[in-house]
Amino acid sequence: MIKFILLSLFSLLSFSSSATENSLNGANTAWILTSTALVLLMTLPGLALFYGGLVRRKNILSILMQCFAIASISSVLWLVVGYSLAFGEGNAWIGDFSKVLMIGIDKNTLSGDIPESLFMLFQMTFAVITPALIIGAFAERMKFSAVLLFSALWLLVVYAPITHWVWGGGWLAQMGLYDFAGGTVVHITAGVAALVAAVVLGPRLGFPKTPMMPHNLTMTVTGAGLLWVGWFGFNGGSALAASGDASMAMLVTHISASMGALTWAAIEWKKFGKASVLGAVTGMVAGLGTITPASGFVGPGGALIIGLLAGLVCFYATVYIKQKLKIDDSLDVFPVHGVGGILGTLLAGIFSSAELGAFSGYGFAEGISTMAEQVTVQMIGILSTIVYTAIVSYLLFKLVALMTNGLRVSEEQETTGLDLNEHDESGYNL
Repeated sequence: MIKFILLSLFSLLSFSSSATENSLNGANTAWILTSTALVLLMTLPGLALFYGGLVRRKNILSILMQCFAIASISSVLWLVVGYSLAFGEGNAWIGDFSKVLMIGIDKNTLSGDIPESLFMLFQMTFAVITPALIIGAFAERMKFSAVLLFSALWLLVVYAPITHWVWGGGWLAQMGLYDFAGGTVVHITAGVAALVAAVVLGPRLGFPKTPMMPHNLTMTVTGAGLLWVGWFGFNGGSALAASGDASMAMLVTHISASMGALTWAAIEWKKFGKASVLGAVTGMVAGLGTITPASGFVGPGGALIIGLLAGLVCFYATVYIKQKLKIDDSLDVFPVHGVGGILGTLLAGIFSSAELGAFSGYGFAEGISTMAEQVTVQMIGILSTIVYTAIVSYLLFKLVALMTNGLRVSEEQETTGLDLNEHDESGYNL
């Protein structure tokens, strides 16, 4: 009898423990709900306004429309199959179709201690902003039909597989790659695809001799501010908990953004005698993009150095791409996001070390004992992401060109502007 009572008590305790482990955590759920809204804020309206102000006035609506359309089509595709390809069990390279249309997942299904529907939605906002970043490279000259088709295909055959490699339990995750919030998954993929786009499409008419100044920097600064605030959800939310990890991720994000803005402005001040508004906000975005992969693994001291290097390296990368290579990456997607993502992913392997004094992080990945080993894994992640993204993006552009009878609008349409020719509307009626 005593044995029966003890066994029953043990079973009850085991059940209670299991129920606790698998129960919904209200605090974490509330934080990820908030983070999801913040990340969507980064695309709509953040990125839309940031990019919109940078183009000429005849193309403002085309940029806004592309951001809205990509957000819509990416969301639908993520529900239908993208989430399943990224986070289905699958194999080391790609997920499966077990989560297509969220089959079998209801409001009570959990991912960790938050609803899986919320985890899926949070990840959807990342899937929304990543292809939207690319439009900065082909702004003012690509057909709307080609933009939609390329973005849809790219989400499924580039973004989803690499997400699975890094965050879905794929081969890079198994190696111990550090990418907290999207250095490889978001910034390197978008940056490399943007560079490929700029090369394949060729420069805008008049580049580089004709000045192509931003038409509304007030709009750009407004968008930049929304990006800065939204990035707290981007990086802080990637902890998937209302925790010290989320708090530190937010702190280092803010420090890196601040240092990136100051560094870029200081370089301009020294070289040109004045610090520009455009330079300051671009440096801020460089700081944000560069800290993203490292944000969960480094401390404030490391973030200070990362922000400094982001402003410095991304500034000279921008000059080199535009002035030396004569590549018209219209809104500097590759030198800011691509280079920033590469730099941040590499630096995550360095400043995650717990033995750097004031610049220490939180240690290396499980099974990795030295900085050299962690940096090697980071390099493998960087190179594999670059190569895969470049090859597949190039092939996609060629395929889309065949399907849409060319990627670019005509010279006459480009001269008139995409607003009138692609949407029969004007951003300003003055």
